[in-house]
Amino acid sequence: MTRITARPLTRESFAGFGDVIDMGGDNHYPINGGKAERYHDLATAEAAGPNARVLISMVRGTPYELPLRLTMVERHPFGSQAFIPQSPRPFLVVVCHDGKDGPGEPHAFITAPGQGINYPRNLWHGVLTPLGEAQDFVIVDRGGDGSNLEEFHFSHPYEIHLPDET
Repeated sequence: MTRITARPLTRESFAGFGDVIDMGGDNHYPINGGKAERYHDLATAEAAGPNARVLISMVRGTPYELPLRLTMVERHPFGSQAFIPQSPRPFLVVVCHDGKDGPGEPHAFITAPGQGINYPRNLWHGVLTPLGEAQDFVIVDRGGDGSNLEEFHFSHPYEIHLPDET
């Protein structure tokens, strides 16, 4: 089994995989008479294919046992998928670039408290993985006709560790 240690999620480290959704970056400005600060255009929602539309949903995710035994990743050919936590708890993010015959080796990240992520269309990724306790998320993804889910099962599992696990 190949061991992978998760690293902190930053805009720079995650740039090749998608968008980090948080109150960072340079694209922000005051609104509502200066009583609110808008962090603008944090991610691009994609919805392609027949009768496509952008959906906003909520989900409550339950943590997996750690270290995480990663046997499968998925991707969505017709739309992006964003996960925005509703609590300041971190969660585990696993992503893969395309390889020759499916996804390449996984990369693992731990979000900072309150950070969300947006996967572009066709990016291989692991399932939603809260850490420590159940966590609620807003999901922004694609609805419409056609199957927007493709799964890939690895021939050998990967073992994903948090940085402080030995």
